[in-house]
Amino acid sequence: MKTYLVGGAIRDHLLGLPVKDRDWVVTGATPADMLKQGFRPVGKDFPVFLHPQTAEEYALARTERKTAKGYHGFQFHATPDVTLEDDLARRDLTINAMAEDENGSIIDPYGGQADLQARLLRHVSPAFSEDPVRILRVARFASRFAALGFRVAEETQHLMRGMVAAGEVDALTPERVWQETVRALSEPAPERFFEVLRESGALKVLFPEIDRLFGVPQPAKHHPEIDCGIHTMMVLQQAVKLSDAPEVRFAALTHDLGKGLTPAEILPSHHGHEPISRQLTTELCERLRIPTRFRQLAEHVAEFHGHIHKAKELRPQTMLKVLEATDAFRKPERFAQLLLACEADARGRAGFEDRDYPQADIFRQALSASQQVDVREIIQQGFQGVHIKEETHRRRVYAIKQILGNLDIVDGEPHIGDKSSL
Repeated sequence: MKTYLVGGAIRDHLLGLPVKDRDWVVTGATPADMLKQGFRPVGKDFPVFLHPQTAEEYALARTERKTAKGYHGFQFHATPDVTLEDDLARRDLTINAMAEDENGSIIDPYGGQADLQARLLRHVSPAFSEDPVRILRVARFASRFAALGFRVAEETQHLMRGMVAAGEVDALTPERVWQETVRALSEPAPERFFEVLRESGALKVLFPEIDRLFGVPQPAKHHPEIDCGIHTMMVLQQAVKLSDAPEVRFAALTHDLGKGLTPAEILPSHHGHEPISRQLTTELCERLRIPTRFRQLAEHVAEFHGHIHKAKELRPQTMLKVLEATDAFRKPERFAQLLLACEADARGRAGFEDRDYPQADIFRQALSASQQVDVREIIQQGFQGVHIKEETHRRRVYAIKQILGNLDIVDGEPHIGDKSSL
């Protein structure tokens, strides 16, 4: 019976990154041997145990055989005669297929160290193509290690394209797709996740609303990058700079989905794309069973980002309608996230990355001023029934009007929310 540290812990140590999780593989042992030593079983499909002191995962070395389409179609074999090399051979990427023995020696039968130095994400064996989740994992690793210069090996990209063509991606469940996506949204370069999926053809299958943005033009005057897909990736990059929250990043990703359905005869304009963007965002969230907190923020950003961009031009009544429609009074924290996503949209354009976004401050001040209207005071003054709501509305409009009246708006400043509609 021998124990080896495996996988991500070895990879991150060699890259000089913090090691967060440690996984172990045990060879030459049976489940009975593990139980005898006090390990607690947790694996459903194959023998995985928790260490009695550290609670780290220890898995018996195993091999697997494809029995059906998808990522559930596997039969596992875990017996004392399965070697460490056998176990490492079933892993996805060479950089994840290394181990360390009890003496600290690295065991690297598939060239993981060489691929770390070459900054390559390369599959271990043709068995990679048996599990479609690995396409998502490769894309996620690309988003995690983009700053280190990692790229997907061409042979691995070719293999992934073949998997998509064979329909393997169609077998992915919505829950698994979202699980990998939300993890990618928390990585340093989440745009790489979607770019790698697009290069393999998987984006068209899993996120058709995003895929069809690429190649759709926008007015060069307001969008020097022109392409809607490129703009979306730039907005996602800006969202990363503004917020660690995956909800904000997802809202930035989906804010312009309606532009993918703009009639060809009105291009490069996209008048009225906001309500279509909201509808497509809702459909995407329902299809992938995305949690409510992501869906609601993304819907609001999709529908109202044009209004936020036009903060300097809105009437007080319209500004209050936006605050009410986005539930800003009951959920000010979410409204703050909405403003961050809108700022990412404004900055996610070639040459606009470092521009100020005073629109967010205008809306923050408008919300703050209208929050000062005291409903209890209105009731104490004798207003009743429907008149309470009417008077509250009137005073909030007046408070916002005072804010707008005090703004120092310089004539000639670019209005990034004009008729072109970002």
